[in-house]
Amino acid sequence: MKCVAIKGIKEFEIKELQEPSVDHENVIIDVKKCGICGSDIHYWVAGEPLGLVMGHEFSGVVKDPGSRSDLKIGDRVTGLPISPCGNCDACLSGNPQYCASTWQQAVGLSLSNPGALTKQTKVRPDMIMKLPDTVNDCEGAMVEPTAVGLHAIHLADIKVGAKVLVIGGGIIGLVSAMFAKMEGASYVALSETNRKRGEKAVRLGVADEWFDAKDTKMVETLLQKTNGGFDVVIECCGTSPAVGTALMTVKPGKTVVLVGVSLGTVTIPTIVGVMKELKILGAIGYTKEEFQTCITLMAEKKIDVLKFVDDIVGLEEVQKAYERLTSGTDDAVKILVDPNK
Repeated sequence: MKCVAIKGIKEFEIKELQEPSVDHENVIIDVKKCGICGSDIHYWVAGEPLGLVMGHEFSGVVKDPGSRSDLKIGDRVTGLPISPCGNCDACLSGNPQYCASTWQQAVGLSLSNPGALTKQTKVRPDMIMKLPDTVNDCEGAMVEPTAVGLHAIHLADIKVGAKVLVIGGGIIGLVSAMFAKMEGASYVALSETNRKRGEKAVRLGVADEWFDAKDTKMVETLLQKTNGGFDVVIECCGTSPAVGTALMTVKPGKTVVLVGVSLGTVTIPTIVGVMKELKILGAIGYTKEEFQTCITLMAEKKIDVLKFVDDIVGLEEVQKAYERLTSGTDDAVKILVDPNK
């Protein structure tokens, strides 16, 4: 079967991949939709690991239920792509995102476990979750990034009436802004270097206002706008300027949540964090409960994630989709892949 694999720096190739074999343990699914994630873009930009078949945001139909007696062929599912050990303190406390093994064999993030940028993929049975009929395939592929945003907002502990800044208008930023409003934030601002993405955040109703991160006076403007800073800042870029802005625009004693990921070193003005006595939290992944919560919210139509989907492309169009998402001039934030297209 055809798949999309990393060939080099900012380069994919279409190649043949052997179909996953039945092992009576893992669940094999026919992929229906697969999302392109910001972390996937990091791997593509770096051009490694060579041969990696990405795709950890997915929906599909069960082809082989493996050891799951409650699944049958044809069931519609999604799943957590992670690979926690299940036995450590983190796993036993319901926080598999802390487990040292969580990302080692993750679907679409490891060479040994190809992801959903192909027609079939294999997922651990305990990570598979059924999709209700009221959640379509596109929504199913959006559960994973939505859960990332929900986890960040849970860590932020936003109070009713809070003023929130989200740095970065990618899908995690927009989902985080959406949940911040649902938690009762009275004002949600978004900073972005891409004008089209910033305007889109306001147009979609997840941000009240957007600010140009390239503006050298943006921090000053934000502090004046909020009379001294934000109650919570959600940082979704993972760059030195973005983290620095987060520290400088949050009120003393308040919270910064770092969601953005960087494969390199990030330098920050730690003196600002010290002098303000800030609470700085890292956010990684999600709990299984948060994953299920997102499915429920979609099923009950309490959140609309389809408004974030800009395009659906086939495997042959994946290269152009990544180029579009990294152009800096396009308003696209989420592109899904249909390997059967």
